[in-house]
Amino acid sequence: MRRLTAKLTDRLILLVATLGLVARQYGFPSTSFWDRASHERPYLHVALVCVVGIFGALAPVEAYSERKKSERRAVLRQQVLTHFGRMLVIARRIEPPIETGDLGLHVWLIRRSLRHPLGGYLSRVATYRLGSTPTTRSFAPPKGVGVVGLCWKQNQEVSCDVQKLTTQLTNRQEFEAFRDEQGNDAVMGLTWSDFLRVSHRGAVFASPIRGRKGTFIGCISVDAKHGHDAMNIGDFWHEVNSLCSRIGHDDFDAL
Repeated sequence: MRRLTAKLTDRLILLVATLGLVARQYGFPSTSFWDRASHERPYLHVALVCVVGIFGALAPVEAYSERKKSERRAVLRQQVLTHFGRMLVIARRIEPPIETGDLGLHVWLIRRSLRHPLGGYLSRVATYRLGSTPTTRSFAPPKGVGVVGLCWKQNQEVSCDVQKLTTQLTNRQEFEAFRDEQGNDAVMGLTWSDFLRVSHRGAVFASPIRGRKGTFIGCISVDAKHGHDAMNIGDFWHEVNSLCSRIGHDDFDAL
């Protein structure tokens, strides 16, 4: 049960019990109705008072929901770290090996805002990295922008050898000429300035997270400083896709 649903359930039960006490106090719909109800169920008044006290002070449904969510969060994070650890093992086989703290795993969810009321954008809801560097930079792309945006647009696995592009495209003129010739997707739908901001992540991979109805609801991305071709193998994609499937059957709130 989602937190909002649990909170509304608590409030609804509290409201019903409170209205019951008020109706009894003022004899609504009639005094005889409450006299008969109290005669048949002498515990009714005490029960209503207890319900008001318990649900007003303790919010038990919301508390239960939060406890279950904490349990789900612990299980899901264990799953994430297990898959992330296997990805690290693959990354460490690369020559030169990727540093343990360099590999980053990010979970993205479709959000909507005043700027993107219909199409929406991808919001990073969780990041897993075993080091403090490189610093995660702000990035909230719409569909078709960035590797994660291309993953959303194509609704399939996408990867990009950004290191190779960075070596090939060294200035704005080369970048724009390449984009005009190869198409916008060839430069991840980015402008030159945005390309410079993300070019330090030389290898980027993204795979869709699909909900219970099979629709795209977000994605997982993995990035490293180098090693695109070495990581672009079946074992690596198996770990990414397995984690996408696992998260797709749970709430993003558990991350």
